[in-house]
Amino acid sequence: MTHMEISTAAPAATLLKKRSGLAAVIAAAVVLASAPYASAATQQASPKPVVTHVRTLATFDFTAGDALESITVNPDNSLTVSTLGGRAVAGQRPALLRIDPSGNSTAIVVGQQGNAFTGTTRDRHGTIYYNVVSDDASRVGVWKLPPGGTPRRIAALPTDGIPNGIALDPAGRTVYVADSTKSTVWTVPASGGTATAWLTDPALAPDASFWLGANGLRFHRGAVWVSNTAQGTLLRIPVTATGAPGRIHTVTSSLAGVDDFAFLRDDSNVAFAAQNSLNQVAVVHPGGTTKTVLTVSDGLASPTSVAVRGNRLYITDAGFVEPHDSKLQRGTINPRLLNYGKAG
Repeated sequence: MTHMEISTAAPAATLLKKRSGLAAVIAAAVVLASAPYASAATQQASPKPVVTHVRTLATFDFTAGDALESITVNPDNSLTVSTLGGRAVAGQRPALLRIDPSGNSTAIVVGQQGNAFTGTTRDRHGTIYYNVVSDDASRVGVWKLPPGGTPRRIAALPTDGIPNGIALDPAGRTVYVADSTKSTVWTVPASGGTATAWLTDPALAPDASFWLGANGLRFHRGAVWVSNTAQGTLLRIPVTATGAPGRIHTVTSSLAGVDDFAFLRDDSNVAFAAQNSLNQVAVVHPGGTTKTVLTVSDGLASPTSVAVRGNRLYITDAGFVEPHDSKLQRGTINPRLLNYGKAG
């Protein structure tokens, strides 16, 4: 069943203004895609293919607003994917899509024109949590969709921010959200309530090179991990016994144009990271070494997110740059070439 979000939308001329406006997004995507990065030279290319058999699982229409953004793998191996809607193409609606293992796509939530759906996650009961970016104060924030239910907003967030990556703590009680323009990680009760600025820090900030700072977010092995697009970093922030943030540790600063990321396994700190502007996917090792494992030659087209299930790697391509090749890709990971261990 498709759920249409019902509300009185803000005037189209005001939606996603300022930094989250259409012109800013498209201009920034093009500039970022073509800009040289000094830190990119620090990456090593993998001598053997860590990821092989990359193929397109499904294709989408960028001009209809289907610029893919976030991806979550479900227990039945279907995928929940968000689209940017009006953040990529003026007047188009964002959506949450369910994509089955054969690549067939069904919209399960359709949003308002001019809004954007960004990060997605799910709990063990199948409830989907997702972020909505909007200039409409009644829309922006964290939403949830229970199985067989209808979407509802569980927390409002500032209209001048961009809620992006999202994750749940292991207990399923707290939602963490990376805000790409406010240098902040928010926490929200999963049952609903007021958003709290859990951490605000320059390490999460955008800079003069690009206006998106904190982007992807994962709760992993007792810490909140955040990627910063502008600074090209992957950060690890321990969660203390009281739930407060510990000292920020920079795992690597060699991920130019990084978007979202995912870990190889629950017991491993080896991560795959999408580098949107470089049309690359990199592996990040616990010591901070990064290796490029996929490039534009593998068909990457503005990769926004990755997900791992077993030895399968899924990649969402937004297709920001012409020919706007928005698609979902799947590859096979060769773990023997990663040199990882359970402590890694």
